[in-house]
Amino acid sequence: MPDLLWDDVRNFFDPDLMGSLPDARVADTSVEDWQAVLDLVRSQGWPCEYSEDGVVARLPRAADMLVRSSGADALLRAWPAAGFLVIFRAYEASSIDFDVDLRELPGQDGVDLLCRLLRTIGRRLGKPVTLSPESDPLHPVLRFDPAADRVVLLADPHVS
Repeated sequence: MPDLLWDDVRNFFDPDLMGSLPDARVADTSVEDWQAVLDLVRSQGWPCEYSEDGVVARLPRAADMLVRSSGADALLRAWPAAGFLVIFRAYEASSIDFDVDLRELPGQDGVDLLCRLLRTIGRRLGKPVTLSPESDPLHPVLRFDPAADRVVLLADPHVS
């Protein structure tokens, strides 16, 4: 059974309401958590591309990536499924921030892909993973809840 049903959350997948690139976040992280995410991308075999200030480079260890990101725009683009891009932004060790493109997640298949991504990252780290409207981290709408081992609603999808 899916964590969430399209008919229940379709408003959260509307780019006009959420922005086309909602923000996902794992708070209270460390360099080790970042390394676990990099190792996850590799172990899952997700195609990926790392860049610093737009220049493609070899994916470094998390500690090196986070040091470099203080003076550069360090991005890791990963494709957990065909046509589904996730952009990890290495702003700081204390949070893992990433974007998904809602236009790539239509219908129930898109909801399932997003939930699978949040679950995979949350399970690996043993931490909640939240999804908020673009540039509005104070109002998350979905969260992977490690205690429940599923993605749960945090807001009413029928209220705009």
